[in-house]
Amino acid sequence: MPRSVIPGFGLAFGITIAYLGAIVLLPLCALMLKASDIGGAQLWTILSSPRTLSSIRVTITMALAATAFNAVYGLLLAWVLARYQFPGKRLLDALVDVPFALPTAVAGLALTALFSKNGWFGAPLDALGLKVVYTPLGIAIAMAFVSVPFVVRTLQPVIEDLGSDVEEASRSLGASDLQILTKIIFPSIFPALLAGCSLAFARSLGEFGAVIFIAGNQPMKTEIVALLTFIRLEEYDYQAAAAIATVMLLMAFVMLIVTNAVQAWNLRYLGRGGM
Repeated sequence: MPRSVIPGFGLAFGITIAYLGAIVLLPLCALMLKASDIGGAQLWTILSSPRTLSSIRVTITMALAATAFNAVYGLLLAWVLARYQFPGKRLLDALVDVPFALPTAVAGLALTALFSKNGWFGAPLDALGLKVVYTPLGIAIAMAFVSVPFVVRTLQPVIEDLGSDVEEASRSLGASDLQILTKIIFPSIFPALLAGCSLAFARSLGEFGAVIFIAGNQPMKTEIVALLTFIRLEEYDYQAAAAIATVMLLMAFVMLIVTNAVQAWNLRYLGRGGM
């Protein structure tokens, strides 16, 4: 085995695994153990209650809507930042990271003020009969706001590394713009796009602060899973909170497994295409 250029690999690796286990794995194991104490009948009663099912439906549906929007908008924004030079590019590039730095509660208050009936965006939308605040649409907007940087920052370096020489070579061989997009560009950036969308979807599922202000938290209408879990904790119903949180955790794991499988398939596909 070749000697590593970085000394102390064994110690560093051990500390990394210990820290990961203490910070990530231990809380997840504690959650799973807490949920395992619940009997099957009680677990089914908790998860099949109309309020729980409604919160899961609202959370997943709005997270999917936000992710679908970010897949399109994030791709366009990443393409513009990676391929074009224009005045204010540095400012626009910095603004992409604002949802990372901004406290989610502040983001929720700002979005609520903007999309309220007398807000800058809410007033013209209300004149058109479109209400945002205290509706599922508001939830999707808040989720899209906090999760769009994941798509942009995942795609941007991939697009920059792609370069334009491949496109120019394809165009010189007679390929149309549509063929270049579908046969060359999109297959090359698809794994990064999928990874960014997966991160955005996971962030949307777990978002709390930015959503609760604009959602209104109406049970059976705009209540999300994170809020319902928090409510059960305030009611000292730890078993119900653990059960609901475990379901979302399992859904996140399934999503990651499916995403990794699709990425692996796509890489094998590209490898066969390049042979």
